[in-house]
Amino acid sequence: MSLDEVKRQFVEQVKLRGYDDKYIDRNEEREILQIAIQQGITVDSARAALAQVCEAQSYVLESAVLSQLRDLLDTFANNDGVVSQKEFTDTVTTCHKATHGKRTDIQCKKMVIEIIQENNYKVKQAMFNHWYDAVKKEVGM
Repeated sequence: MSLDEVKRQFVEQVKLRGYDDKYIDRNEEREILQIAIQQGITVDSARAALAQVCEAQSYVLESAVLSQLRDLLDTFANNDGVVSQKEFTDTVTTCHKATHGKRTDIQCKKMVIEIIQENNYKVKQAMFNHWYDAVKKEVGM
């Protein structure tokens, strides 16, 4: 199989996975990358091609959104050592914009909470305002 044929199949797989909702989640990304690796494409080349195809087709790539959110939260947490309620809300808003509305408010909040927990960021809560606990309860975490 020629390199052009492999590339064409790869592009078709990406289009197929993102056709219905124009969103490539982590599971779909993993499947696409596994197919590419089976075709002899390196992981780095496959990731670059995936990002390129998503950009050309106006598909949202969830891993890119997560990376953007991680960077934002990292900046917030490094400023004063904690993530405040406003910074959390700003990150959720960024998530909405980055996903082009393909994820609900609950899904965006859940994504942000998962990043906070994965990176062990401290959250600033007041004595009588336990907003973070309330948000976690709201999303079922």
